[in-house]
Amino acid sequence: MAETVTTTFHSAVDEGRRRLRRTPREVLATGVVGGLDLGIGVIALLVVHHATGSKMLAALAFGIGFIALVLANSELFTENFLVPIAALVTGKATGGQVARLWVGTLVGNLLGGWLVMAIAMSALPDLHADAREFGIFYAELGITWEAFALALLGGVAITLMTWMERGAATVGPKLVAAVSIAFVLVAAPLNHSVVGSLEMFAALQTGAPFGYADWLGALGLAVAGNVVGGVGLVTVLRLAQLPPDRLEEERQRPVEEVDDRLDAEDEPASDSAES
Repeated sequence: MAETVTTTFHSAVDEGRRRLRRTPREVLATGVVGGLDLGIGVIALLVVHHATGSKMLAALAFGIGFIALVLANSELFTENFLVPIAALVTGKATGGQVARLWVGTLVGNLLGGWLVMAIAMSALPDLHADAREFGIFYAELGITWEAFALALLGGVAITLMTWMERGAATVGPKLVAAVSIAFVLVAAPLNHSVVGSLEMFAALQTGAPFGYADWLGALGLAVAGNVVGGVGLVTVLRLAQLPPDRLEEERQRPVEEVDDRLDAEDEPASDSAES
């Protein structure tokens, strides 16, 4: 078990370093694509709910968005709790780099999500009532302990998904993790900063009985809860599983060594693309 945890941790550190080396433009673009991908899942959620009236079936359909995130290599803001923190605690990143990644990805997710929801609600007017039904949930939660507790669980769930994906060697298990966590997020429902925002965006664009100020308050609470749950309740405990000598060994590994290996891994892909 210790060896499996260590292998997953090394993978997380390298992936964290890879993400943190991106330019602000790349971070924002990846976030926008992630918001667009997740929007497809929200559309599937609304379509199935409209056709069946079942929130459980709709929650299963929502997994399409998470499948897109995995296969298209895009990201959600909350997926950047585990891997960048792993890079940070081992000296492969700075706090400023992590903050830039978080802000850029979140802004990108929200921009891409708002855009795809605006298009979807214009193209699919039959879904308006369903959109309002899902979106109003977060507005009615308000700034309450219940909303924060659901956000804690949302952060725990998505960070657990990231850990499972880092420990998976093939695409199949990654997709199982993504679809499973996607179902839990919507079926419960938990309070996820980006998922909830997209559902509220859809409602706002179809005559919701709340405004963007309500969305902003819900977003702030969800972000805080997601960070505490994802970083404080999952990432810290996962790092505590590591044998101290393995953690110190990773800290002693030069950043340049990691960067050289990442560059070597990226070169074949670039060469193939050019040819």
